[in-house]
Amino acid sequence: MLTRILTTTCGVALMASAASADYTLHIIHTNDLHSRIEPINRFDSTCSAEDNAEGKCFGGIARVITKINELREELAGENVILLDAGDQYQGSLMYTTYKGDVEAEFMEQIGYDVMAVGNHEFDDGDEGLRKLTDNVSFPVISGNIDVSSSNVLAGQVENHVVLEVGGQRIGIISALAVDTQETSSPSDAVIFTNEIESLQADVAALQEQGVDKIIALTHVGMTKDMAIAEAVDGVDAVVGGHSHTLFSNTEEGAMAYPTMVDGVPVVQAYAYSKYIGHLTLEFDDAGNVTSATGDTILLDASVAEDEAAVARVAELAGPIEEMKTRVVADAAEAIEGDRSVCRAMECPMGNLVADAMLARVADQGIQIAIQNGGGLRASIDAGEITMGEVLTVLPFQNTLSTFEVTGGDIVAALENGVGQIEEGAGRFPQVAGMSFTVDASAPAGSRISDVMVGGEAINLAATYGVVSNNYVRNGGDGYSMFEDANNAYDFGPDLADVTAEYLAENAPYQPYTDGRITMK
Repeated sequence: MLTRILTTTCGVALMASAASADYTLHIIHTNDLHSRIEPINRFDSTCSAEDNAEGKCFGGIARVITKINELREELAGENVILLDAGDQYQGSLMYTTYKGDVEAEFMEQIGYDVMAVGNHEFDDGDEGLRKLTDNVSFPVISGNIDVSSSNVLAGQVENHVVLEVGGQRIGIISALAVDTQETSSPSDAVIFTNEIESLQADVAALQEQGVDKIIALTHVGMTKDMAIAEAVDGVDAVVGGHSHTLFSNTEEGAMAYPTMVDGVPVVQAYAYSKYIGHLTLEFDDAGNVTSATGDTILLDASVAEDEAAVARVAELAGPIEEMKTRVVADAAEAIEGDRSVCRAMECPMGNLVADAMLARVADQGIQIAIQNGGGLRASIDAGEITMGEVLTVLPFQNTLSTFEVTGGDIVAALENGVGQIEEGAGRFPQVAGMSFTVDASAPAGSRISDVMVGGEAINLAATYGVVSNNYVRNGGDGYSMFEDANNAYDFGPDLADVTAEYLAENAPYQPYTDGRITMK
């Protein structure tokens, strides 16, 4: 096990003066920024300059910098650490263009203490994560991945770290979702182990060193975070990411901040730079948490944008501004693409993208389109639609893939797609050219019925032409049944371009659902 001893800037002034047996630790945390370097609108996609000037926007790295600096000033003389729970990468033209350089630059400027590896840090393979570790001075950790056999990542990702803050040693352990091999692109040399078992082993290693204050910084999602809080002995708090869950004591419908599980506080701060979390823990002399309080902080227009950051973002945006602002179509109404909808049921954005895919290749004898809901990353507001908005929805540079499989393979694919619906997994299938019924209360593997293709019941033995994206066709999100498909061609046009052209051909686009997916 690797351990690294670090002293945070905020802790230096206090190390000589820690006098009380009781100890208070402030954890400022972010997660799932997904390259939202520029401000976002209420649909979590890039906000226009006009709307930002009118105070309609949220987040963006300039507001993140301002708020973190304000918190550090307010907490001067206190024990403060700044953590990120992963997925800085992927989600805007800033990542598409600069491939991680921008995210690393601003994280280093902000001065994080520790970052957890997120699944999207592997979107450009081991090399993409290596670029991040090469360009930041703070540790990037994940305890349940073994990278020792990777000639790119060996020695770059530590299991856990120990921070010295105000005369106390704070252990930070971490885990990454084990399905990252399906949701992103780590090499075969990256070996994953069970999250809970790994975290428990790291707790034991730290406790052997006398560390009695241990924070789990995870990228596994809210459901697994709750399980970790319940199952891993010795963890004092879980600071998570991956599921984009909003914890708040003021926002309607949010999880309580913190949510206590067997006495362990669990928190997350939504996503896309819209919120920053601030968790305050009080420990007794034995290292037990006696109080856990705090909340997420909304970064709305009341938070001023750091001027130097605004200037740097404008400089970075210059080369991509023309493409980003090019109007490609307009929408009669807002096109709903929120993950809470598109990973659980038929959604308007899913219909748009699947329809666009099928329309592009229908003359090739293709009958069915399948798009994973997790590949849809934002909604689009009513009115003019820019290419930048389309790329925010579809940022992965996926290409159209066409192939042939049996009806049995298609049903298996649908079962996979709804197999983790209760977890909000990105594999949920948005479709065109077909319809089906889902019984989410049934056991995984037996939830699909009434599958129709072209108005007729699917023939399990027949061969069907399918269009999807190259990620799904190559087994991403658990679609392994497509890996050996016949007549596969993975090098079609970019999915974002296909969708933009379809929008233009059907402008003004009227979003809709038509019952192609029925939820029991």
